[in-house]
Amino acid sequence: MSALWLPVFHHFENGNIFTGSLGPFRYKITPSVVLSASNPKEVDHPASSIKAEYWHGPLSYEFSEIEGERTFPMSPEGRAEMQAWLEEHL
Repeated sequence: MSALWLPVFHHFENGNIFTGSLGPFRYKITPSVVLSASNPKEVDHPASSIKAEYWHGPLSYEFSEIEGERTFPMSPEGRAEMQAWLEEHL
């Protein structure tokens, strides 16, 4: 079990941003969702992505210096890879 909590993949698939923390470690996850041209109710997963950013300290995103950022595929595997990457920087 990991120490860092993230919402389920569906949360990001629906275009929801997430911010979290663990001690002084802070992170923000921003999905970029592209809808399918053939069905605008479905996500075009290959064209979509999830961006993760992290920083350390007591301040919010707007008042902090971002220490790292990376973009991941919009997929359950991309979510897992993102979580592992964030946990490397705790």
